[in-house]
Amino acid sequence: MIAIIETAPFDDQKPGTSGLRKKVPVFQQPNYVENFVQSIFDSLAGYRGQTLVVGGDGRFYNREVIQIVIKMALANGFGRVIVGQGGILSTPAVSHLIRKNEAFGGIVLSASHNPGGPTEDFGIKYNAGNGGPATEKLTNAIHERSKVIDRYAIAQVGDVAIDAVGSREIGGMTVEVVDPVADYAALMDTLFDFDAIRAYFASGFTMAFDAMHAVTGPYAVEILERRLGAAKGTARNAVPSEDFGGHHPDPNLVHAKELYELMMSPDAPDFGAASDGDGDRNLIIGKGIFVTPSDSIAVLAANMHLAPGYAGGPVGIARSMPTSAAADEVAKALGIELYETPTGWKFFGSLLDAGKVTICGEESAGTGSDHVREKDGLWAVLLWLNILAARKESVADIMRDHWARFGRNYYSRHDYEAVDAGAANALMDDLRGRLDHLSGQIFAGLAVAQADDFAYRDPVDQSVTEKQGIRILFEGGSRVVFRLSGTGTEGATLRVYIERFEPADGRLDLDTQAALADLIEAAEAIAGIRSRTGRDAPTVIT
Repeated sequence: MIAIIETAPFDDQKPGTSGLRKKVPVFQQPNYVENFVQSIFDSLAGYRGQTLVVGGDGRFYNREVIQIVIKMALANGFGRVIVGQGGILSTPAVSHLIRKNEAFGGIVLSASHNPGGPTEDFGIKYNAGNGGPATEKLTNAIHERSKVIDRYAIAQVGDVAIDAVGSREIGGMTVEVVDPVADYAALMDTLFDFDAIRAYFASGFTMAFDAMHAVTGPYAVEILERRLGAAKGTARNAVPSEDFGGHHPDPNLVHAKELYELMMSPDAPDFGAASDGDGDRNLIIGKGIFVTPSDSIAVLAANMHLAPGYAGGPVGIARSMPTSAAADEVAKALGIELYETPTGWKFFGSLLDAGKVTICGEESAGTGSDHVREKDGLWAVLLWLNILAARKESVADIMRDHWARFGRNYYSRHDYEAVDAGAANALMDDLRGRLDHLSGQIFAGLAVAQADDFAYRDPVDQSVTEKQGIRILFEGGSRVVFRLSGTGTEGATLRVYIERFEPADGRLDLDTQAALADLIEAAEAIAGIRSRTGRDAPTVIT
């Protein structure tokens, strides 16, 4: 029943910041999935007889790969596999199931906010026993194993039924198909004041949630509509689709344009939100106001004591380096630590496990807390709802009050997607080569105070991560950050982060792009983006 299949390595199985992501036809190559899954198992120890959680966001090729993973888990000696019904599990739900069931780990099948379909994106990511993404040490080990792998083990059995909840034995291994929503919804009920939110909806409060034809749809329908009493249809595009309805499931102002336009219209509901392909990102929009992810993290941290599960407030805050310093001002006011990490949720794991932080966030619309070890889109939406129900103020009023207390970080991210990888790397190499000489130079009337390549020493395990983004710090506290993204599957994505701080007694009502105009000009003067990439403008501005 167990077959050992000879194979040969592929030279492109190096995981990025969120696992291995490629186009579907790449994964469909003979042995490609099997090689990578076996490389994961070969890099682990002590899992025989243990539990593995498996699920994905429902994108094209999800069901096929789940069958491969189940059969390989059996062949490699796992004792139990927990799989979401129909193969569906949001990424934060996988994390919760790992933790709740004390599983050895889990495999998440997703390419997150990237498009899905027969020629689009797919991904495989391993999460460890704490529920969080594999450490860099483990992903490096997986990559090294993938370069020399010569065989994999797989059970030669028929496909396992995964569309009905229940358990069955296959060759001595238990396969348990679970409701993908139930345990997650129960966890949310312990964290938030569902009674207060339910009463707020009953009082006439209105909301629109765009699930973007992705995995969060069933979770939003169950929690927002059935448990909290939001009007039927509050959750839109709520049925997961293999190609996300032909759309790009990225909750930003370009790909969630319909929601944004609704929220800016005279007929806008009180609150708008969205989540992405695998349910770990969020978009927050009030009536007539977009809340940047960086501002959202700060507001949530300042107000999370209003939720029963966080009544003591945060013990610490962590943010990725490119994320704005809005949360830093909250940490100062609360007298707690602020940790600045590289991009990638895995860097928050040790801080969460050590009890150093309660809330974490990234400017790329990822926010979460110590309830799981992943970012969690619906969690952020529910915390916003809890805050709104407690304060009974509009999103716009809450934002104005926040800026009046802590100041405002005008902030924007300019993405240049699918840029020629050689050109993008050359741009970054050129910047690194000039770091020692930029200090004191003037660009667009702004003087450079300091320039560096961000490196991070983990305060818990003392591991060091280098080359995490070029930071240009200007006199007066403004900054520009250049970084290549590790989440795309085609070419390279150059991200440029632009930030200017305005104190609480300053001008808090400026248009963001106007407030950043001189910094945008300085970024171009420093990096020569147009000449090096051939792009006249960013693909996406958030």
